Amino acid sequence: MIGNDWDTYLKEEYEKEYFKKLIEFINKEYQDKKIHPKKSEIFNAFRYTSYKDTKVVILGQDPYHGENQAEGLSFSVKNCVRKPPSLQNIFKEMETDLNIPFPTTNSLIPWAQEGVLLLNTVLTVVENKPASHKDVGWEQFTDAVIEILNKKETPIVFILWGNFAKSKKKLITNQHHYIIESAHPSPFSAHNGFFGSKPFSKTNAFLKSKGLKEIDWRV
Repeated sequence: MIGNDWDTYLKEEYEKEYFKKLIEFINKEYQDKKIHPKKSEIFNAFRYTSYKDTKVVILGQDPYHGENQAEGLSFSVKNCVRKPPSLQNIFKEMETDLNIPFPTTNSLIPWAQEGVLLLNTVLTVVENKPASHKDVGWEQFTDAVIEILNKKETPIVFILWGNFAKSKKKLITNQHHYIIESAHPSPFSAHNGFFGSKPFSKTNAFLKSKGLKEIDWRV
């Protein structure tokens, strides 16, 4: 399904009844409704960031629900649309944290190629209906992904922005991983602990302390 080492690690999930029902449901949704992202981009997070290469996980909730926004990566949108407010705030924090220029582009594919798994917990959405594919089975699948990564021997940084992402903290039990928590970058909460949280420099400091290559956060 994905085309890299994730297929080996997720083989058991693919064969479970819930996953077969999920894929059947999603296929029908694409036939009947306008769904985002494109069907070919649902698993982009895994395609761009293999299990072996995953050094950082940034958890999102579900894809952007506007036309031409979602591209299968949490918080990332295609370059042909305007930056959503949360992404603008992420870039503002990156600019002040790392003293690098505010990006002119939107897509976070360069992060994914650096080893940042941009994982939404729900991977599809009906156009203009946020959370419309909540509780159809995606959460069971992405929880399994987090649990698989939790067992990884190489340390991983898990970045949890907002209460929803923080609710997944219970799945991250391996002591050698590093968890960064803060408020969500949404305009409603960014000033309550997201701005000034320095997630990018903290991530790189941790990776460096473990002898791992730091992330180039420029996009």
